[in-house]
Amino acid sequence: MSPWIRAAALPLLLALAASPATAQTPPEREIAAPGPKGPLAGTLIPPARGKPVVLMLPGSGPTDRDGNNRLGVQAGSTRLLAQALAVRGIGSVRIDKRGLFGSAAAISDPNAVTIADYADDVHQWIRVIRAKTGARCIWVLGHSEGGLIALKAAQAPEGICGLVLLAAAGRPLGTLLREQLAAAALPPEMLAQADAGFARLERGEPVDAAAMPPVLLPLFAPAVQGFLIDQMALDPAVLARAYRGAVLIVSGTNDVQAVAADAKALHRARPDATLLEVPRMTHALKQAESDGRAASLATYRDPALPLAPGLVEGIAAFVLQHSPR
Repeated sequence: MSPWIRAAALPLLLALAASPATAQTPPEREIAAPGPKGPLAGTLIPPARGKPVVLMLPGSGPTDRDGNNRLGVQAGSTRLLAQALAVRGIGSVRIDKRGLFGSAAAISDPNAVTIADYADDVHQWIRVIRAKTGARCIWVLGHSEGGLIALKAAQAPEGICGLVLLAAAGRPLGTLLREQLAAAALPPEMLAQADAGFARLERGEPVDAAAMPPVLLPLFAPAVQGFLIDQMALDPAVLARAYRGAVLIVSGTNDVQAVAADAKALHRARPDATLLEVPRMTHALKQAESDGRAASLATYRDPALPLAPGLVEGIAAFVLQHSPR
């Protein structure tokens, strides 16, 4: 039986994660790794002496290294997490994906990517971070879609200490998209159109976006269909089962995107992994004021909200406990 941690009761983890000697956050600095056509950009917070380093992979869409995007997510969650881990001596590199933001020069078209491409970038980052910090290996933390990228990268595990799958999907993308649209209470005929579109993408076939109602166009934009086809062919649970290193699965009880079924699917694939359940945590890694979709989504837009209690302590304790001495 694997460990199951409820973040409401973490006295041991708090003790393990505490590091009074590193109470100040070291200064951040820019760092780069080789990309296909130009550099990949990130932000390094150096670790305290002998402490581990975490590579942080952002979520889906145009999400930057701090966890924000132009689609209304302004929670700054990844930046807050990196800074909180630094107080405990744990270093980090948070990155912009190839083709976006500081990594815009890495490829000409940010949509012309695959999950395997992103995984290749992870290994470029690992080589650079090990050289810069002297770390024996690097932890890979993937938030949301970043969890799938972390799992794909870990199929070639050299240089990886272990994985932190943070609010990550445990089931194929088509399953998640269908559930999320159903939760949005769209008309039945619109759900049927979306289902038929997803089925085509799952078969590797393009969808006629012009035939879709306007509300569904962002999901079936021609520019992203290739990436969706690639992503839909992957099952996170299958990838998790194939990786034999240390794994922490982090799930929030108020997450409306990566729900409890996703954490359970990953845990079934890796029953020896540690499962950390954070009460009231949303997909933005913040604590919802109340139950329900509206309260959960409200946390996406508030950079002043702190991270959900127990999240940082749980991640820090796991990483410190399982890092090579």
